[in-house]
Amino acid sequence: MFRILLKCLLVFLLIIPLYPSGHVHAQVELISDTPLSERLHDISLHSPALGKQTSLRVILPKGYEESEQTYPVLYLLHGCCGDYKAWTARTDIEKITENLPLIVVMPDAGRGASYSDWYNGGVYGPPQWEKYHIEELIPWVEQHYRAKGTRKGRAVAGLSMGGFGAMSYAARHPDLFVAAASFSGVLDTNLDPEFLEKTIFQNQEKVPPGTVWGDRETNEIIWRSHNPWDLAENLEGVDLAIHTGTGEAGGPLDGGLESPVEETCFVMSTSLHNRLEELNISHVWDSYGPGSHTWGYWQRDLHQTLPRFMDIFNNPPEAPIPFQYKSAESSFSVYGWDVTFNRDKMEFARLSDVTKKGFKLQGSGKADVQTAPWFKPNGKYQLKIKGDRGAKVVKTRADEEGRLRIKLDFTSKHAGDELSVSIKQKKH
Repeated sequence: MFRILLKCLLVFLLIIPLYPSGHVHAQVELISDTPLSERLHDISLHSPALGKQTSLRVILPKGYEESEQTYPVLYLLHGCCGDYKAWTARTDIEKITENLPLIVVMPDAGRGASYSDWYNGGVYGPPQWEKYHIEELIPWVEQHYRAKGTRKGRAVAGLSMGGFGAMSYAARHPDLFVAAASFSGVLDTNLDPEFLEKTIFQNQEKVPPGTVWGDRETNEIIWRSHNPWDLAENLEGVDLAIHTGTGEAGGPLDGGLESPVEETCFVMSTSLHNRLEELNISHVWDSYGPGSHTWGYWQRDLHQTLPRFMDIFNNPPEAPIPFQYKSAESSFSVYGWDVTFNRDKMEFARLSDVTKKGFKLQGSGKADVQTAPWFKPNGKYQLKIKGDRGAKVVKTRADEEGRLRIKLDFTSKHAGDELSVSIKQKKH
């Protein structure tokens, strides 16, 4: 009994550091696990973030039960109007992964919920799809399966609305995913807000206007805070691939169909591609010409993507240092750094040029920064904080884990002020 308890404790301790500090991760409850084949399982969970039961499918590697090795995980996201069964029902995902050392997780995400925690008229609360996927599902997968459990062992991909989910999650949580791919994705919601609000949110989720992200005119910052185009700079260091057809008739895998929806996704995908080019962020750009918003193309995209993901898992890149991160959340965590703002309104802030020697933070109001554990535990440090009002020197000490806590006060109540912090260890 003691050995079992010790083993559980070690698993728990190994999992905690993977996620942003200061957050309590609600535990999902396993309702059922039904094997559909030797490798495919249909699973039901109860999620506190969703306030209800939800389902997913998991494909395990061949010989998983006899093996003791750990495996990377691909989170494969469905599109609008579909569900967690779509990938196994419409593609050969089970067959083409048969000989791959890979766990595939296909969660549900609502018919048009857009991989987001809903605004709900300013009340927020369930359904919180992002919280479920990021803070509940990933930890659950890594507790219940022999998953690698690090950024180097996670990738995310999806089609259409799921392409949005893949790129939005990768941009909002670049410390969790080493690679991301979009197939016919909704990748720049600035271009056609009505397409999302009416076609996806209202028609599929049957909710009043503004339920998911709020009214676009008065809550634009919420829309943009999820939008891959607006968060593109966060994707540096993530291996990226964007696949899209033009929506024109004449494609080889659909009988030559014309597709206005694919045309919309093509315009949005092209916009993100151009933005990544401007930022000099490397990515695969597969604009394959005429083709519709149909499964034949997404299966082909999947076939092209899987070998690339496996190569990345076998030789994963290190997380970027220096790094930069843009967010409109009042509190965010990335690469082990935690930032909390006390300010008048929701707006974009930017953490940039982050190294052991210092960082820059652009924002407003007051901010509390806790660094990653990059410094000498209990070591003494000197901070030089520079801004529009001049510079000041602050003495501080790292905690027992090697983290520094730094309080910053911006000149303005509105975004745009930038403070530069240099960090130097004191020798005595």
